[in-house]
This record gives sequence, structure tokens and C-alpha cells, in this order.
Amino acid sequence: MDWLIQLLTGSSVAHAILTLAFVISAGLLLGKIKVFGISLGITWILFCGIFLGHLGFDIDHNVLHFMKEFGLILFIYSIGMQVGPSFFSSFKKGGITLNLLASGVVLLGVITAYIIHLVTNTPIATMVGVLSGAVTNTPGLGAAQQTYTDITGASDPTIATAYAVAYPLGVVGIILTLVLFRYIFKINKENENLLLEEDDESKKAEAQMFSLQVKNPSIFGKDIKFIKSLIEKEFVISRVLHTNSGVLEVPQTNTVLNENDKVLVVTNLNNIEIIETLIGKQLNMNREEWNKLDSQLVSRRIAITKSEINGRSLGDLKLRNNYGVNITRVNRAGVDLIADTRLKLQMGDRVTVVGSEDAIASVEKYMGNSMRRLREPNLISIFIGIALGVLIGSIPIMFPGIPQPVKLGLAGGPLIIAILISKFGPKFKLVTYTTMSANLMLREIGIALFLACVGLEAGGSFVETIISGGYKWIGYGVIITVIPILTMGIIGRKVCKLNYYTLMGLIAGSMTDPPALSFANTLAGNDVPAVGYATVYPLTMFLRVITAQLMILIFL
Repeated sequence: MDWLIQLLTGSSVAHAILTLAFVISAGLLLGKIKVFGISLGITWILFCGIFLGHLGFDIDHNVLHFMKEFGLILFIYSIGMQVGPSFFSSFKKGGITLNLLASGVVLLGVITAYIIHLVTNTPIATMVGVLSGAVTNTPGLGAAQQTYTDITGASDPTIATAYAVAYPLGVVGIILTLVLFRYIFKINKENENLLLEEDDESKKAEAQMFSLQVKNPSIFGKDIKFIKSLIEKEFVISRVLHTNSGVLEVPQTNTVLNENDKVLVVTNLNNIEIIETLIGKQLNMNREEWNKLDSQLVSRRIAITKSEINGRSLGDLKLRNNYGVNITRVNRAGVDLIADTRLKLQMGDRVTVVGSEDAIASVEKYMGNSMRRLREPNLISIFIGIALGVLIGSIPIMFPGIPQPVKLGLAGGPLIIAILISKFGPKFKLVTYTTMSANLMLREIGIALFLACVGLEAGGSFVETIISGGYKWIGYGVIITVIPILTMGIIGRKVCKLNYYTLMGLIAGSMTDPPALSFANTLAGNDVPAVGYATVYPLTMFLRVITAQLMILIFL
């Protein structure tokens, strides 16, 4: 039995792996428990780690430190890869308003935490832990811990303890505030749904099909290349039915349109009125009627799985001239985009190709269309990104008035690089595509390792800290949770006139709180909260990580 005692109490690698595996598996099992439909989810790993740490279980300090930091890097980098493609586009149009409100929530939370620090003399490192728990932001916790260690050369267990104490009421407080808004603003779900239908920008921007008849004399006898040059709007002419000959064809750039020819156009609701003015009146001719005419033509979706296509524009591929086919739409992450010639393709995109069976088969070989290729992980881009992230995160940056140089650290560096690589990598022929399941696996493994290590590290002094005054942190956390979202929620509704469903998504995203998003989606019965959440989540996550570090650097 000596081997078992040594395994359970020793300092070997086997002991470290066994302890971490037990903490993680126990936490995940407890995370499935729901009370009133609410679960703390993966955060149970932190509490299990604290419990075992309190009982005296520990692992070698160097192993613990490595696993914690490596887990944090995997988690942060996976988040950056997920939100990167939408990070910059989230600032467009209505996204600017939502992101400004979300930034206000972050800023108010920081100000509230700092005021509590001044009034109560609670150490700033501890207050950052309370702040991270109150806003349910684990990356902020990791960034704060890593920055504190960089500056002092030691760790502060109260950061994790404060996070663990504030987190549960942070989750509950956000959801209760969403419910409170419903009564404050006297929300009528039917009215909210009607307003949504009247102003649905996402539907207006999504690629759709329209049938038009050529009636504008100024384009009679003109080719498609000339017609497209007349306006700057994005549209694709998918098929042309020549009235005189009755011939249906996939048009080339030199295809000539004549009076009364019928065309199938792919564009969006924002553009169709101008295109209708240019070409002619809209016909009541649906997709099924076109399909009946398509005796020789087929339409098929082909996945981009060849790395040579990654980052190349549709115009550069010259598919019309080389294969006699037409690409009408590009589906990226579930959204149909108009196949504009300037659009750069990425691995994992699915293009809708129209043409003859033989031509489409040739295009299929050219583009790949191999699901097996998509399932293969692109580890090169992941580890290049991590290496660059660690390098960038380690560069000391001096700011006036701050005695210590600022570093992005092992949290901020990989996050920024992941966002940049996922967005701009294809332009440099770097394959960054990762399946959603692979990204989720990396992310969950990373956060599980991080939380288990943080819990074990903080567990030894957890009870003593609570007894000696740590229970006050619960109240501080509630204040930090409620004040910012109440303030910005009222501004969002009364001043910015946000729909209630969008407001719920905004609040859940600004607090990076998946349980709140799940509650909002259930309450709304649609995906509007998820859209609001996704719009503000990238910037909010970035700000949470950076502000947690800055609070330690400036006020410590």
C-alpha cells in the first residue's frame, strides 16, 4: 500500500496528474447540477480545487505554476481565435452603440471596484479578484494573477479566493437584473417582436435571391461586366433566361442582356431597390420555377478545404472563365455572404456554385470539398500564434506615470495575437481554420486546468481568509455586479432605444456570462440576445483582460 500512499501524498508527476484529473472531473460532474435552472457550470472546478487544497492536497509548485499558465494560454488563445473574425466587424453600424455601452459597463465596474478599495482599504489585488468574480470573467482573474506575479515575484491567494466568493452571486445577480429590467421598463414581448421585425438589419444584409426582368433601355445589348461597373453595390447575376431564344445559361462577364431577358440576382434587401432601378422590374418568379428550367444546370455547395485557395479573392480565381460556373453565395460561420469578386475566401467557407454537372465536378476538385481536411487540426498556426503571443506579452512597455513597465503578459499577448491571426491570417496564406468542436475542446481543457490549479493554490488559506473578513467581499461583489449594468442598461433602453432582447444580450456579453445568455435566449425565444452577446463579447473580453492587468500595475 506504500505505492498508493505515495501516489496520493507525494510530489511526483503522477500525483499531480491524478489530483488535477480528480478535481476537474468532480467539478464537471457538480457543474451539471442546476438550482432554479441556474448552474455555476465549470466554475465548480475552482471550488473542488479549493476544497481539496483546504484538506491539504497539493502538488509541486513548479508543476502547478506551469499547468496553470499553460491552461490560461490555451483558454485565452482559443477565445481569441473564436472572436477574432467578428472583432473588427462588431464596430460597424449599430455595433458601435452596443460596444460603447459594453465598454461603459466595464469602465463603471473598474471605477466601482476602485472606490470600494479606497473606502474599505481592501488591497487592490484582492479587489481585482472580487471584480473578476462579480463580472464572471475568468480570463481577468488569470491576467491579474499573472501580472501580480510578474511585478512581485510571488502569488497572492486572496485574488482567487475573492473571485470564488464573488462569483456565485455574480451569476445570480446578472440574471436577476435582467428580470428586474423587464418590470422597470414594463416590457411587452409582442411589442418587442414587432419592433424587431420592422428593423432587422441582419436580414437586410443577408444574401437573398431576386428575379428581375430587363427593362432599362440603357443596358440593352450591354454585357454584365459593363452593367456591374455602373454601380458600387454588391450583387451577382446567377442565371440568365434569354427571352428570344429561350436559352438558360450561367452568365459570363461578357454575357449580353437584352430587352425582357429574365435574370436571377443574388444580393440583399439593402441593395435590391437600386439594382431593380438599374436592371428592371422585379418578377414574381420563385426559386422552384428557376429549378424547373435548370435541366442542364445544378447548384451545389462546395467547401473550401485546399490551403492554396485560402486568402484568395473570388475574382482572382476566375471560375467563370476557367470553368463556366458562377458562385452566387459564400456561407461563412452560418451566414450567407454575397459572392463579390473582392471577397477573400477562407478555409471552411462553403460556396454555392451554379453550372453543369461536369463543370461543378471540376471546381469541386479544384477547391477540395474534403470534410476530412477540415477535421484535421491546423496545429502550425496555433503554436505559431502562441509563440508570438508569449513573445509580444513579454515585451515591457513604459508609460508615463507608471513606475513599472506594462506587459500584456501570458493572457493579453496570446489574446491579441489570436485575434489578429484569425482575422488577417488568410491574407498571408496562413490557414487558421479550426472546427468549432476543436476550438471548444482546447478552450475547455485550458480553463479546466487553470481553475483546478487556482483552486488548489488558494485552498490552503481559503477558510481562514473568509473568517478574517473575506465574507465582506460578497457584498462588494454584488455592488460591482449591479451598479454598472443597472446604469448602462437604463441608458441603453431610455437613451439608445435598444430592444429588450438586444439589451439582454448586451448585458450578458458585457459581463461575459454564458448562463445569463442562456437565460436571455430562453426568455426571448429567438436568437436576438445571442447576436447582441456576440457583438460586444470580443471587445469586452479584451477590455476585461487588459483592465485587470492595468489595475494591478497602476494601483498596486
